[in-house]
Amino acid sequence: MGSSLRESQLIGIGNPLLDISAAVDEDLLKKYDLHPDDAIMAEPKHMSLYRELVQQYNAEFIAGGSAQNTLRVAQWILKKPNVCTYFGCVGCDDYASILKQRAIADGVTVRYQETSEAPTGTCAVLVTGTHRSLCANLAAAQKFTPDHLAKEECRKSIEAARFFYATGFFVAVSPESIQLLATHAHTNKLTFIMNLSAPFVSQFYKEPLEKLLPYVDVLFGNESEADAFAKAFNINETGLQEIALKIAAAPKLNKERQRVVVITQGKDPVILVENGKINLIPVNVLSREQIVDTNGAGDAFTGGFLSQLVLGKSYATCVKCGIYAATHIIQHSGCTFSGESDFKES
Repeated sequence: MGSSLRESQLIGIGNPLLDISAAVDEDLLKKYDLHPDDAIMAEPKHMSLYRELVQQYNAEFIAGGSAQNTLRVAQWILKKPNVCTYFGCVGCDDYASILKQRAIADGVTVRYQETSEAPTGTCAVLVTGTHRSLCANLAAAQKFTPDHLAKEECRKSIEAARFFYATGFFVAVSPESIQLLATHAHTNKLTFIMNLSAPFVSQFYKEPLEKLLPYVDVLFGNESEADAFAKAFNINETGLQEIALKIAAAPKLNKERQRVVVITQGKDPVILVENGKINLIPVNVLSREQIVDTNGAGDAFTGGFLSQLVLGKSYATCVKCGIYAATHIIQHSGCTFSGESDFKES
């Protein structure tokens, strides 16, 4: 089923964050009690980290926030601007301007809620070799309120959309807003997509996640997120393929289509569960020298996947485009890309 590209076909909701990214040593991770390939919310003890990265580690500022990254990558592949619309909350400051400029330059329609109560959120990205550790200070991002979605321009975007994407990170901010989009998608037989985003989401936000799960048509996660989900939801299987099958079979409101589950495992094949069956899709393995920075790889994978979903391609093609996008992004610093995308359906 092909489809012509219209504006606002895909809506994403999440935390708009400016990434403050730097290559650091293990000692800095230890100093702030951070771990490679983890993603956490900042606590008071982390607040001096952001300044330290800027002053001592030659950090660069990159437009970030998981869902916003995903939409930027989808736009890069689709090559037609404004197919994707993004919701999130920012402060009234320079960081918000940088974020907005980057997103718009990459073709995303931005519908920010603005708050004067907090500065725009930031995410410390500590790169050690091929590993990255994220520490997010949500600040303004956590001020998002569901009434923003009722504003006329937001409502118009929602009514035009056919695909809705929410990060697990946003479950910690406004599960009510995700629920509004999920219910709208379900009522209108549209597609609702979620990402588990980080192990802490299943660990600490099980209740709102449990409420949203029956609406989810497509669910993304990586190995550690799938493991955390299995533990939180009492799935006794330990193999990733078995966990993926269990998640796919969990209760779902729309019985007409079974849930699709996509689990990435770094350089190992992507696990795709479709119609209760497993398809393993191999990944192009890069050499250590080719990998610049794995920050944004998961966001890019999702962006590549969603670009093909919007085009009506098969789920296997969606995964292949996800792999293509992630492979491109990890050869750049942060969630950035260069040149024209040239994904070919094989």
